[in-house]
Amino acid sequence: MDDHGHSHGVGGSQKKALLLVLLFTGAFMFIEAAAGFYTRSLALLSDAGHMLTDVVALTIAFLAIRLSSMPPTARKTFGFYRAEILGAFINGLLLVGISVWIIIEAFHRMSAPEPVKSLEMTIVAVAGLLLNLGSAYVLYKLRSDNLNLKAAMYHVISDALGSVGAIAAGLVMIFTGWYYADSIISILISVLILRGAWTLIRDSSHILLEGTPSRLDIDAVEKSISSHDGVISVHDLHAWTLTQGHEALSAHLVVSDMQSGEALMGEIKSLLLQKFHISHVTLQIETEECDDASGPCYGNTDPGKI
Repeated sequence: MDDHGHSHGVGGSQKKALLLVLLFTGAFMFIEAAAGFYTRSLALLSDAGHMLTDVVALTIAFLAIRLSSMPPTARKTFGFYRAEILGAFINGLLLVGISVWIIIEAFHRMSAPEPVKSLEMTIVAVAGLLLNLGSAYVLYKLRSDNLNLKAAMYHVISDALGSVGAIAAGLVMIFTGWYYADSIISILISVLILRGAWTLIRDSSHILLEGTPSRLDIDAVEKSISSHDGVISVHDLHAWTLTQGHEALSAHLVVSDMQSGEALMGEIKSLLLQKFHISHVTLQIETEECDDASGPCYGNTDPGKI
């Protein structure tokens, strides 16, 4: 087996940026929660609640990145890459939970609207928007394909939308005194948050369930291998994602000549790397297709790993 490069984590500067966003978000969360209770604004309280999930999400993202950089162990031979994906999945669930809570509270408020200190609420919401935009810019500058960092940015952006909604509701209530705006804006923002949450849950669960990478056409991979000189057929072909941007593949190849097996596997490795950008490959060669029910084809197989 070749020594695969597993350098798919994020750098120290990215970790520092994530920690900085976490600290500022956590500090403002307490300010916004206190302001929400003071002004009696559901939109502001909802945004503070969403900031709480931001804090949890950013903490998970930071810890997951730390874990993913740990070396493989005897019990975790692939290392801790999946910690990042698991973190993204948990983040998505948190977004769903807070969105449902906001919607339920908003409908309760609509049955009996409460007066809101609209001016104070709007000022705090503007400050929250500025903070979220700054945090989103910091995370955007990382320009990473890391799914967990994307999850963190989803949280910050959706929270910025919450701040925009709170500002809009505050302005409506300042000029019209129509307190239903507080609940209506909260529901609309929650729906937008749910869309982002669904994307995170869908993508991360696909990886956790060992789904074929979305960018990869598995039929095209099989056709390319099968059409290679010396390969009779391919079976037990599997492709999966260890973590975002790091795919793996395994397959059994029925070949015409066992003697040229090593050279053939090297050629297929180059093919998969150049054409499909897959670097972690495990192949087993055999001179006739094995029947899984009868066990391995002893005597005419030669496992080879790339």
